[in-house]
Amino acid sequence: MAAPIEVDRLDTPSSSAPAGAGAGSSTPRRLRRILSLDDFERAARHHLPAPIFAYVSGGCETDKSLRANREAFDAHRWVTRVLTDTSRRTLATPLLGQTWAAPFGIAPMGISALSAYRGDLVQTRAAAAARIPAILSGTSLIRMEEVVQANPQAWFQAYVPGETERIVQLLERVEAAGFATLVVTVDTPVSGNRENNIRAGFSTPLRPGLRLAWEGITHPRWLLGTALRTLVRHGMPHFENSQATRGAPILSSTVTRDFGARDHLSWEHLALIRRRWKGRLVVKGILSPQDALAARDAGADAIILSNHGGRQLDGAVSPLHMLPLVVGALGPDYPVMIDSGFRRGNDVLVALALGAHFVFVGRPFNYAGAVGGEAGVLHAIAILAAEMRRNMALIGVQGLQELGPQHLRPR
Repeated sequence: MAAPIEVDRLDTPSSSAPAGAGAGSSTPRRLRRILSLDDFERAARHHLPAPIFAYVSGGCETDKSLRANREAFDAHRWVTRVLTDTSRRTLATPLLGQTWAAPFGIAPMGISALSAYRGDLVQTRAAAAARIPAILSGTSLIRMEEVVQANPQAWFQAYVPGETERIVQLLERVEAAGFATLVVTVDTPVSGNRENNIRAGFSTPLRPGLRLAWEGITHPRWLLGTALRTLVRHGMPHFENSQATRGAPILSSTVTRDFGARDHLSWEHLALIRRRWKGRLVVKGILSPQDALAARDAGADAIILSNHGGRQLDGAVSPLHMLPLVVGALGPDYPVMIDSGFRRGNDVLVALALGAHFVFVGRPFNYAGAVGGEAGVLHAIAILAAEMRRNMALIGVQGLQELGPQHLRPR
């Protein structure tokens, strides 16, 4: 595990040079040309077999929401202030009783251990070293007990089934594992229509065949470093954390996954979860102010605005567009977090100026783990932090709490 990164040092990439200026000798050679999170995506496209890259990168149907998530940031322009002392600027951010080294964390991403060797552990260890939160996905391939042992501050994200008994059993397992924060995703009553997965030959479980074999052979670094290495050392990966018991294997020609009756879920189920779960409760997947108020009134300690990275309903509004309305409904003190489409430190600053308390970033950290393992994720974290600190100086703010709507104008 990498050595912890001090808060005051979380402002340049893992190289000793500023992002965009090249890389220093402390950066692994394979990462020295990675200057932005978008660079990780380009590198991952070459590294990963096409079906796996399609799963990570794609949205659903026409990708309307996927594109809209990025376009939302282009609607804002900065109004800068000059001749303000920004020499002591910091990214340290309080959230849910803790102070994190930066106002962003690693969003939950399913089957990360298929794109990177021990991908869930790679992400959570990097988050621990950088002192930012990481959320383990309920559709992960490494047992939750092993992940929380590697990072006791990790959060767990659940796709809870629609049956009361199975909900209770899952909550008991998560509690016994030692998680203190539970994130309940509520925007998946059914799976989105991800046609790109079908076209690319991706399914869960993966179906063995000539096409899949060819993809492995033509991507030898992934085949040897991730797929075969996992099989030799750990056996066939399974969906370990979707339910209280082990789920389907990741590769099978006959097995199907049990998603539970999630279209049965209602606010009554969230009330049940609140009664049974004694730790911090976060509700993820909210877009409307009415649902945000309902989640708060049901006892949620915080919410995450999200359209699932554009992977569920094609045409769902960007969370960034709804952020001011939700913050206005809940008030400035209730913790409102957000994900979907974040790629730059500038994006994070825009969300904070619009009232968000925290931001979660997904796909780029998956790509970083695939390309560079734990060092890659740490490099991605440091790039994002460096962009933020640089732009804070250029905007003219010392602390993140100074950011507000007065710093933004519509394009």
